[in-house]
Amino acid sequence: QVQLVESGGGSVQAGASLRLSCAASGRRFSTYAMAWFRQAPGKEREIVASVRDSGGKYYADSVKGRFTVSRDVVKRTIYLQMNSLNPEDTAVYYCAAQSVGSNDYNLWGQGTQVTVSS
Repeated sequence: QVQLVESGGGSVQAGASLRLSCAASGRRFSTYAMAWFRQAPGKEREIVASVRDSGGKYYADSVKGRFTVSRDVVKRTIYLQMNSLNPEDTAVYYCAAQSVGSNDYNLWGQGTQVTVSS
């Protein structure tokens, strides 16, 4: 069984930084990509950033220039460095993986809360 476990969330003031981590545990699995999603209260879940096994990265327009996604294959961990946070970044952040053979992100973490106050 595979588990994705996020950590690093918290409550900060606008302008601060946070670094989220997502560690995979359990049986080893191959992926096409891993990503960070977020869901704010009353809103649909949205993708924030992703990194493909090829190294290609994607960022939502709302976080470009402020967030950086990275991956440590040896540690089986994906990171999201979030700088210049603003209240609109407040959400539950989820880590996800698209395993080989899947057409979509099929493995999900439990989420970690990020709250940014003005």
